[in-house]
Amino acid sequence: MPQGIESKVVVITGASSGLGEATAGHLAARGASVVLGARRSDRIEALAAELRAKGYKARAVPTDVTDRSQVKNLVDTAVQEFGRIDVMLNNAGLMPLAPLERLKIDEWDRMIDVNIKGVLYGIAAALPYMKAQKSGHIINVSSVYGHVVDPGATVYCATKFAVCALSEGLRKEVKPYNIRTTIISPGAVSTELIEHISEKDIQAGTRDVVSKIAVGADTFARTVAFAVNEPDDVDINEILFRPTAQSV
Repeated sequence: MPQGIESKVVVITGASSGLGEATAGHLAARGASVVLGARRSDRIEALAAELRAKGYKARAVPTDVTDRSQVKNLVDTAVQEFGRIDVMLNNAGLMPLAPLERLKIDEWDRMIDVNIKGVLYGIAAALPYMKAQKSGHIINVSSVYGHVVDPGATVYCATKFAVCALSEGLRKEVKPYNIRTTIISPGAVSTELIEHISEKDIQAGTRDVVSKIAVGADTFARTVAFAVNEPDDVDINEILFRPTAQSV
C-alpha cells in the first residue's frame, strides 16, 4: 500500500455532500484517487468532473448503500479502474431525529438500513480485496451520539453505537491481514443531516443549536487525512471531535 495519502485509492460513500464531498476534495488535492458513491448521481458526477478539471483522479459511481450489490459494484469499479483499494470510507448516514413515542418506525428502518447495514456492506465489499493485498484501511463514521444518548435521538444513537461496536470487532479480526481501522465520531458539523429530520419542531430546535456552534465539513476531512496519512505501522483507531462550544 502506498505510504501517506498520495497515490492511494479511496472509496467514499455519501460523497454527494457534506462530509463525503469535503473529504473527496481534500484527499484528491493531496494526490489520492477518489471513487465517489452516492444515490444522487448528478451531484457526484459534477463533483468528479470538477476534481478531474483540476487535474485530480476521480470517478463517480451511483450507489445506494442499502443495496449490497451496488456497494460491491462501487468497490469493484474502484479496483478495476485504479488497480486496488487502499481506503474504504463508510460515510453515508441519515439522522431523522424524533422521540420514540412518535413511532417513526419507517425512519427507524431506514436508519438501520443506511447507518448499520450500509457500513456492513462497505466492509463486505472492501475486505476481500484488502485481505488479498495484505493491506488497507477501513474508516467508519460514527458520531458523538455513538458515545452519548440524548432524548429524541435514541434510534440514531443506537445505530451509531452499533458502528462503534462493529468497528472495534473489525479491528480485532483484521490484524492478521495488516488492515487498519478507524472510527471517526464527529460532533456538530455543518451538513445536510438536519434536512433528514421530518418532525418540524425537532428540526427547528436542532437547527437553532447547530447553527450557533457547528464547524465546517473540512474539519472532518482533515481528521480523515490525519488517519490515512500516518505510516502503515500506526493504526489510528478512534477520533472523536466536537466544536469547542459543544457541551454534549
